[in-house]
Amino acid sequence: MVSRRTVLTASVGSALAAVGIAAVHGDAPFGEALRHAVGVAGPVPAVKRAVVRVERVRSEHRGREVDLLTLVPPGVPTEGLPMSILLHGRYGTARLAAFGGLPEVLVAAVGRGSVPPFGFVAVDGGDNYWHENHPGDDPMAMLLEEVPAWLAERGYGAPFACTGVSMGGFGALLYGRRRTERRERTAAVAAVSPALITTWEEMAKRDAFRGPEQWARLDPLKNLDKLGDAPIGVWVGDRDRFVDGTTILLENAKLAVESVTPGGHDDAFYRRIVPDVVRFLGRRVPR
Repeated sequence: MVSRRTVLTASVGSALAAVGIAAVHGDAPFGEALRHAVGVAGPVPAVKRAVVRVERVRSEHRGREVDLLTLVPPGVPTEGLPMSILLHGRYGTARLAAFGGLPEVLVAAVGRGSVPPFGFVAVDGGDNYWHENHPGDDPMAMLLEEVPAWLAERGYGAPFACTGVSMGGFGALLYGRRRTERRERTAAVAAVSPALITTWEEMAKRDAFRGPEQWARLDPLKNLDKLGDAPIGVWVGDRDRFVDGTTILLENAKLAVESVTPGGHDDAFYRRIVPDVVRFLGRRVPR
């Protein structure tokens, strides 16, 4: 017996072949014209997407213009909306900071009511592990001093958390430390596949620190007692190239979430753990 699904799939394949397009198996929605062509009436419901805005702003602490990107769920009031800083990895930018389908996961979670509304803000931070490696270019000061002001000018709430991937994970841990040193509360720090390196020889290849002494002053692994009191979540794949350094962190720091699961330093791994990251942040959104 041939099922209706099989007949429909075959019809779709024939219709696509007629216009020279290969059929793709999965759950992607049909286009409305194609649905009518194969006898499936009705429009496709619109997919809700995050509201993303990008502006160029002048960062005095970086001595240049940078992209300021905000990413929020659709249909929620943005006045006073809590925001998590989102830190990109090495060679990244604000436009590339959202990893592993983060916008879609946030929209779905807020839409279901499983987390309260919140958003993300990303800025261009360069490749120097979110600190002042070159005089006059201080991305950490930009995060601490300028980002809150930029958010307030646009009606958003102050940053309640910091989320980062790879080099951004290193930066998120450093951000939490700096906020504690300033006696400013951070509700959560989420570090995904943090680029924690165990030898100066390896770190020196990145040209991100002026020497081993500066690295030692800033490296989270060498300053575990200074990480701060914010709840920290860490996610890493068991085949990640930074898993050795991250394991040291997991074994020696008091963390709210410690997650080592199958995967590497790649998008496939990020997509598996992003829902947990959003839940972790959502549970700590200020009420």
